[in-house]
Amino acid sequence: MKPIAIALTGASGMPYALTLLKELIKTQDKIYVMISQAANTVIAMETDLNLGADTQLVEKNLTNYLGAKVGQIEVFSKNQWTAPVASGSNPPRAMVVCPCTMSTLSAIANGHGDNLMHRAADVVIKEQKKLILVPRETPYSAIHLENMLKLSRLGVVIMDANPAFYQQPTSIQDLVNFVVARILDHLAVEHNLLPPWQE
Repeated sequence: MKPIAIALTGASGMPYALTLLKELIKTQDKIYVMISQAANTVIAMETDLNLGADTQLVEKNLTNYLGAKVGQIEVFSKNQWTAPVASGSNPPRAMVVCPCTMSTLSAIANGHGDNLMHRAADVVIKEQKKLILVPRETPYSAIHLENMLKLSRLGVVIMDANPAFYQQPTSIQDLVNFVVARILDHLAVEHNLLPPWQE
């Protein structure tokens, strides 16, 4: 199976991203990862992970932190235009932007492929693969909502980082798991984070 691409932008919500990656390494042979400079900063603020600045160092630190196999995670820099995700001839199976800033959402909605992350999302849309955006912002302005509606009409899944409480969570991780479980459901990736409703 083709890899899944994960993009991390500079919004709050890095526990969602890291939990998603931890779950994906259980079932996926290869995961493509793109991390913005702002996301790198937010990761250091919200978690105990310090990725470093160099792409190879980021890949090594992320692999070690997640307990992934060597080579299972491939990290691309923002200007690495030779990456597979940059071409429609070799698109990922699906792509998730988690967390997704409003500036990234706007760039994707308006076709601004000025970095690899934006280009990869553009490729996924034009090749009619699954694209999931996990915005983490509140409140939304009319501009944000219009961009989300535009993308939704194109088939992009807008999955707000909005946990539920009916499963009676007892920790922050329970809340994180709820959102990540919904992402994995839409990726058709098996997980044991929480059972389906009424099952």
